[in-house]
Amino acid sequence: MTVWRYHAMAADGRRTRGELEAADLAELERLLGSRAQVLINARPRRINALRAARISRRELIPFCFHLEQLLGAGVPPFESLAALRDASTDPRLQRTVGALLADVERGLPLSAAAARRPEAFSTVAVSLLHAGEQAGRLPEAIRDIGEALAQEEELASHARRIAIYPSIVAVLLLLAVVVALTQVVPELESLLRSTGQTLPLQTRILVGLSQVVREWGWAMLLTLSTAVALGAHALARSAALRTRAHALQLRLPLIGNLLRKLALARFAALFATLYGAGINVIDALRASAGATANLALRAGLDHAIASIEQGQPISAAFEAASVFPPLVTRMLCLGEHTGALDEALGKVASLYRRDVAEGIARLQAAAEPALTVAMGGLLLWIASAVLGPIYDLITHLPV
Repeated sequence: MTVWRYHAMAADGRRTRGELEAADLAELERLLGSRAQVLINARPRRINALRAARISRRELIPFCFHLEQLLGAGVPPFESLAALRDASTDPRLQRTVGALLADVERGLPLSAAAARRPEAFSTVAVSLLHAGEQAGRLPEAIRDIGEALAQEEELASHARRIAIYPSIVAVLLLLAVVVALTQVVPELESLLRSTGQTLPLQTRILVGLSQVVREWGWAMLLTLSTAVALGAHALARSAALRTRAHALQLRLPLIGNLLRKLALARFAALFATLYGAGINVIDALRASAGATANLALRAGLDHAIASIEQGQPISAAFEAASVFPPLVTRMLCLGEHTGALDEALGKVASLYRRDVAEGIARLQAAAEPALTVAMGGLLLWIASAVLGPIYDLITHLPV
């Protein structure tokens, strides 16, 4: 399928231009004819990496909300999508909705059209759309997609909050140390050596660090960049290495447990949404596990799914795979017995989201003063190593 840039003539004589996806020029002419437009000329457009960039959740959440409102009011899907395409101000979203319109106009169901747009719609969203079409509850399915996206955005914001403050403090601290070692310390060294004064130990250490950074800083930076590039290449080529790296993330002090709860909250919320929409257990589990970013947890979930396919109860399979703690598996067991598995998993997701929010708040409350003290201590050591010899020099000056 090709995206065509076209010029056409409308019924009122206006010249129009735009983009449409079609197999060939004949199909493009037919699609424009159905819109009361006559094709003048067209040429295929090359899709680059920028245009194929993934559409963010923040753009899809209001799109799902408005689409659900239009469909719920009885507006047909084609007219609803056309209205949202014309109302959108984001070029990428306009192109995606335009492609959906072209596919729907060819007779494809909305779920099949969405499946051809992986940059916007995940496998979970496609599964919900398909279930909604089969059950005749497409507006409710789109509402579920919007709610799932909102929950994922909330969890992603929690993950960003873990890293933002420490990253800012680390960058500022590194910048201050580099400036001190490359600009301040060399001037101090030349001043003190001209006096013949014996430098204290901490000043000699600081001068040595300054020399290393000035003489070998480029080599250190090159080595670090090479190591990062090789590590990223190795991770990209080896799934086993990525799995071990993700397992190591879960064992990190302070944040490992939070990362585990983030991933499991997303899995539980997605599974509850899919199962509540009428999708069978195995398909819902596979789609939810596939959306789990941590490969180590995904391996445990895949093992549990394999046990469930062999007839083992869900709670027992998760307990054997050591994916969830005992309290959660007991909630799953209760959900199985009462027939309200989606409600049980929804409570699990809510529990984990609350634990993550509280854990991040505690981590930030402890990290902010700790990082401030660490930065202040390092800068105080540099200042004392710099000012100590200067003070000794001044006190020994003749009056």
